Amino acid sequence: MSRIANRKLQIPTGVEVSLNGALITTKSSKGELQLTIDPIVNVSIEENTVITKPANNTARANVMAGTTNSLIENMLIGVSEGYKKGLEIVGVGYRFNVSGNKIGINAGFSHPVEMIAPEGISVTSISNTEIELFGIDKQKVSEFAAKIRELRSPEPYKGKGIRYKGEHIRRKEGKKAAK
Repeated sequence: MSRIANRKLQIPTGVEVSLNGALITTKSSKGELQLTIDPIVNVSIEENTVITKPANNTARANVMAGTTNSLIENMLIGVSEGYKKGLEIVGVGYRFNVSGNKIGINAGFSHPVEMIAPEGISVTSISNTEIELFGIDKQKVSEFAAKIRELRSPEPYKGKGIRYKGEHIRRKEGKKAAK
């Protein structure tokens, strides 16, 4: 049986969790998240904890119980604290321009690229080479950060490109090293 599925998730203060059939909802002052639960997983709310158990003794039920437990934990953290993802851009002339929910990215192309943040994600500019994404849905924040990074992913020779805050780029030596 999945050991992650055995975790009992404590509901943080200020967070309201409700179970309506196969739909679990978490609410707080930051927002609301919902998750549809697979029928082979039993979820129960007892006192101030959320408990997940597999409905039967199959391998798929065990796997889905652990996955459901992790997804519910992400929802609880999201509505109580939220998720932040930092991005930085490295290169001569590379910069971010943030205005509202629009991000203008100058990343060595002949034109600036504009991206619009999805609903529920706020973008703040720390400097013109650093931005921070914030939202309550871990998947949305990570997916949008990956789309921005994909625009100009860091290259291994000079290290130019868009990278996550604190990401280590493994560098390679150029042609000179071959001789």
